[in-house]
Amino acid sequence: MSRIAAHFCLGLALELTLSLSLSLRPALAQDTAKPNPNLITKPQLMMANAMLDNVRQAVKDNYYDPTLHGLNLTERYQAYKARLQKAPTLGDAFRIIAAFLAGLDDSHTFFLPPARSWNVYYGFRMRMEGDRPLITAVRPGTDADGKLKPGDEIVSLEGYSVNRKDLWTLNYSLDALEPRGGLHFVVRGPDGATRRETVKAKFVQHGALVGGLDQLINYSIDQGELDAKVNKLRWTTAGDVFVWKLPNFTFDQSDADSVLGRAKKYPNLVLDLRGNPGGAVDDLKYLLGYFVTGKIRVATPQGRRHDSPIEVGPNGDHYAGKLVVVDSGSASAAELFARTVQLQRLGTVVGDTSAGAVMESQIYPMQYGDVLMGAAAPYGASITREDLIMPDGNSLERMGVSPDVPALPAAADLASGRDTVLAKAVELLGGTADPTALGKAFPTIWPPYNN
Repeated sequence: MSRIAAHFCLGLALELTLSLSLSLRPALAQDTAKPNPNLITKPQLMMANAMLDNVRQAVKDNYYDPTLHGLNLTERYQAYKARLQKAPTLGDAFRIIAAFLAGLDDSHTFFLPPARSWNVYYGFRMRMEGDRPLITAVRPGTDADGKLKPGDEIVSLEGYSVNRKDLWTLNYSLDALEPRGGLHFVVRGPDGATRRETVKAKFVQHGALVGGLDQLINYSIDQGELDAKVNKLRWTTAGDVFVWKLPNFTFDQSDADSVLGRAKKYPNLVLDLRGNPGGAVDDLKYLLGYFVTGKIRVATPQGRRHDSPIEVGPNGDHYAGKLVVVDSGSASAAELFARTVQLQRLGTVVGDTSAGAVMESQIYPMQYGDVLMGAAAPYGASITREDLIMPDGNSLERMGVSPDVPALPAAADLASGRDTVLAKAVELLGGTADPTALGKAFPTIWPPYNN
């Protein structure tokens, strides 16, 4: 994560879910006879005001579009400054700062609240499959285990429906802005039966506050998947098809060389990018270099800096076989890869629509207080520096990559562990695949609790 300034970081748009996040906070104590420890203090309010001021200045100085899409930053700042003075809790203050940035409707511009001294684990994974929010994995030994099951469709979460546009925003709210001790679900099982479940979260306390950039961006990858065991490169084979699951575009290039060296022994390659949040520009270019025979343009940055186009040439170790990319909900660099495969006719994209979160951003770390005095709160903001225009003249932002061959898993497939989408990709290459075997080939790897 040391190259974060060069990353395409998965972002969000908060405006539509501000009311949701506000409704999720615990109700204030009604006993006015005793001081409420949850109420914001004057020093905390001073800190929140300073954060809003600094975030506003960072947007003004660095946002890729100096017109801010027509948004009147001064008027919006004044309105949210007034709201901030009435924030009942520090959590509410953070939500107001986050909502201030939401007016830009930009996937990569968002508030990074101060680091916490603990992590929260909810014990499940969910993903949009078409227009259905489905549970895809449940962590053994958690409270979710036995209450939620793969294949369950989320009818409501805390009384609200879950949709594709707001899914990442919901995760941001629950993981970064307002971690919850428990979540209330209404789910529908693969058999059609509806049930209500309350799932308790697991909180893990650190010995001391973990600051710095890595801690600030933990939530930008699903459940803080920064551990090497979680992000390791995995592969399997199905006849003459090599299947590679790539979790992100932050990898050691020598590891990629090793995997592609194995893949070159096979005439067909399936690259699974489902849920891939993106990563480093250099790693995107490096991987694409395996599949091109001449120099190509990936995207043209559009912003204040007028950077050179992102171009890729052969890296000298070409993969000459057929390529199928499996996609669903991927973001940033992963989306650029999939769309480049389509535009350059390097292969076929199978699966579901990607996230539509493709901008180049930079994280601006900030702090409130004095480190030397031992009272500094690290925080920051991710701010879009450039939009990325594809060779067809379009941006993927809010649009995503539509698959050449749509393929969605049924709820029953998730429940039984069958990966029918991956099997479809293998079949398109002329292979024969066992969906159950493919489902077992890439089990969910959960990050350690001390991450």
